[in-house]
Amino acid sequence: MSIIKGGLLDRRGFLKTTSAAAIAATLPMSGAMAQTPKRGGHIRVAKGHGQTTDTLDPGQWENGYMLALGFGVHGRLTEVAADGSLVPEVAESWEASDDAAQWRFKLRKGVTFHDGKDVTVDDVVASINHHRGEDSTSAAGPIVAPIKDISTEGDDTIIFDLDGGNADFPFILSDYHLTIHPKSDDGIDWRSGNGCGSYVLKNFEPGVSSQFERNPNHWRDDVAWFDSVEMLAVVDQNARTTALVSGDVQAIDKVDLKAAALLGRNQNVVIESVDGTQHYTFAMSTNKDPFTDNHVRQALKYAINREELVEKILFGYGSVGNDHPIGAGQRFYNSELEQKTYDPDKAKFHLKEAGLDSLTVNLSASDAAYPGAVDAAILFQASAEAGGIQLKVQREPNDGYWSDVWMKKPFTAVYWGGRPVEDQMFATAYKCGADWNDTFWCNERFDELMVSARAELDEDKRRQQYWEMQDIVANQGGAIIPMFANYVFANSKEIGHNELATNWDMDGERWMERWWFA
Repeated sequence: MSIIKGGLLDRRGFLKTTSAAAIAATLPMSGAMAQTPKRGGHIRVAKGHGQTTDTLDPGQWENGYMLALGFGVHGRLTEVAADGSLVPEVAESWEASDDAAQWRFKLRKGVTFHDGKDVTVDDVVASINHHRGEDSTSAAGPIVAPIKDISTEGDDTIIFDLDGGNADFPFILSDYHLTIHPKSDDGIDWRSGNGCGSYVLKNFEPGVSSQFERNPNHWRDDVAWFDSVEMLAVVDQNARTTALVSGDVQAIDKVDLKAAALLGRNQNVVIESVDGTQHYTFAMSTNKDPFTDNHVRQALKYAINREELVEKILFGYGSVGNDHPIGAGQRFYNSELEQKTYDPDKAKFHLKEAGLDSLTVNLSASDAAYPGAVDAAILFQASAEAGGIQLKVQREPNDGYWSDVWMKKPFTAVYWGGRPVEDQMFATAYKCGADWNDTFWCNERFDELMVSARAELDEDKRRQQYWEMQDIVANQGGAIIPMFANYVFANSKEIGHNELATNWDMDGERWMERWWFA
C-alpha cells in the first residue's frame, strides 16, 4: 500500500509567469519510485460512478466517470500536476495585471482537435462562454461568473477581464468542466466528443461503458501510454472488486474499505490510499423546513458521531471533518476552529432553542453517494436518537441518485472531491444561488467575504477572511461534513505510475494518460 499526503499549493511568483518551473509547488514527494513508462496494451477500468443520464456536455459533469472521460479526451488551458503545482496545458504561459483583475493567456501552437483542426483562440473563448451567461445551465457558472469580458489579441492571446482581482484565476481554468471544444454556430460542439486531449473517444454509452484510442497527433509525447482504453460504469461494489480479482479489469476506484486489507493480500493487487480534499457530507436543504432553522441544523451536527464514522465507514482511511469543506492540507485551512464532537446534550439544547422537544426527519442515502453511505446514515440514525432526533433512513436506488435524489430531496448523503483552492470550492457549492449549492444556503456576510478574499493580495488578510468563512459555514451552513475520506483505489500489479495526484481520485482522474503497463 502507498499512502500519499496532500500538501500546500504554492503561488509564489504566480501572478506573472512564463514557465511551468516558475510556479512549481514546493510539495513533498510521495515516495513513489520514478519508473520508466512504456507504450502499448489495452486497459480496462471499472468506475463506481456513471449513470444513464450522463452527457458529453461539460457543464453537466458531476461524477468521477465523466471526470476521467473529460481528462482523457479534452484539454484545458491549465493543469494541476501530480505534485499539486499548476502547469501550462493548452495555454503556453500567462501573466496578470498588478491587481490580478486582468489575465492574459498565450495559446500553445500546434495543438489540434481529433479531427485535425487547429485549436484557436476563438475555440477557447467559445468554450469558456459555454459556461457563462444567464441562459447557461453549467455547474461551472459560479466560478466563471467573475469574468466580465473575454477578448483576443492576434491569433495566440486570450484576455480575461474580471470584476475584481483574483490571485487564483489560473487554477480556476484547470477545472474539469472548462474543457476546450471546437466553436460552432450555436456555441461549441460538445456532442461529437471531438477534443484535443491525449485519447480519442470512439464510443460512449452513458451509464455502461466508453472506449478510447490513443491520439496519434497529440502535442505531448510524455502521456497516453496505453494503445486503447475501456472504461466501465460498475456502481456495484462487489462487482467491481470481483472484476479486479478475476483480471477482467486492471483498476477499480471506490474500494470497499472494510475489505481493503483482505483485497490487499492478493499478490496481484496493489491498494493505493491518497490523502486529499475528498469529503463526505449530509446536505440539508436550508430552504425547506425544518432545516430553515439553524438551531435544527446545529442539533443535527452535534448528533453525529464523527469518530465512529471514520472508524466504521472509512476504516481509518481518513479523518474527522468539521462541517466545512477545506482540507487540513490546504493553504488557508482554519486550524484554530473548535472541532465539533458528538454531544447529545448540545443537540437537545439546540432543539429546545428551535422550540422543539424532538425531531423526526427523513435521510436519503445510497452507496452511489459514496461507499458505505447507507451504513453511515444508519450509524447517524443510532447516534442521533440520544439527542432526541429520529432519523428515518431512506435507501435510494444507485442509478439516478444524482439526477433524482441529490438536490431534489431535502436531506441527502453526498460526496465532494474538493477543489485545489478555497475560492473554487466555496464558489461552486456555498455561494448563494450557485447551481451546485446543494444546501440552498445563503449568507450575505459569507458572499461578501468570498468576493473580497478572492481579490486580496495580502496573505495575512486573506487568511483571516478564509478563516471566518470556514467558521460561518461550519456553524451556520447546511452541510454536515463528518469526515474527510482518503481516495482508496486498487490496481493490478501490472500497472505502473509515478507520483499520484491528490486533487481527485485515481491520480487526479488523469490515470488514462499518466499510467502504463509495467
